[in-house]
Amino acid sequence: MSDTSKRYARLADAFTATVAAVPDDRWTSPSPCDGWTARDVVRHVVESHGLFLGLVGRGLGQIPSVDGNPLGAWAAARATVQADLDDPARAAAAFDGYFGRTTFEQAIDRFICTDLVVHRWDLARAAGLDDGIDPEELERVQAQAEQFGDALRGPEAFGPPLEPPPGADRQTQVLAFLGRRCWD
Repeated sequence: MSDTSKRYARLADAFTATVAAVPDDRWTSPSPCDGWTARDVVRHVVESHGLFLGLVGRGLGQIPSVDGNPLGAWAAARATVQADLDDPARAAAAFDGYFGRTTFEQAIDRFICTDLVVHRWDLARAAGLDDGIDPEELERVQAQAEQFGDALRGPEAFGPPLEPPPGADRQTQVLAFLGRRCWD
């Protein structure tokens, strides 16, 4: 397993635990993503997995519907991406992306792993679950976000940065940079 494959597995485990813990009556709860419910957060993560697989000529195949089975849909998407990361040839598949030539593995590390951290937080907030983020991951998310430059902001991405309250902890600072309001 590569470092990216291990990191993805660890972050996917955390996302899976959060999806599995969402109470049935919270799937329609609003998330910190404007206009999205808890179910919409999972849908976005599943669809993003399919998008990145599509960039290298692959897909998710037949998976459960997020509407009827969010955990099943997520588990299927996760298994497909994890299998590709664990296969050196598939992980090394290259494509020309927004930031130039890259590999499937690099794209998963740069984009999907960041999404898993932030959207696990979004989902946890929507469902009223523990929303703590590992401090090491906060640093990686901040570094990745800064590398995106202006591409970080806009439709289907992160909102404008917010000013965190004075004395805010590191998690609040990073989330505010990503346009997430997590205080009040």
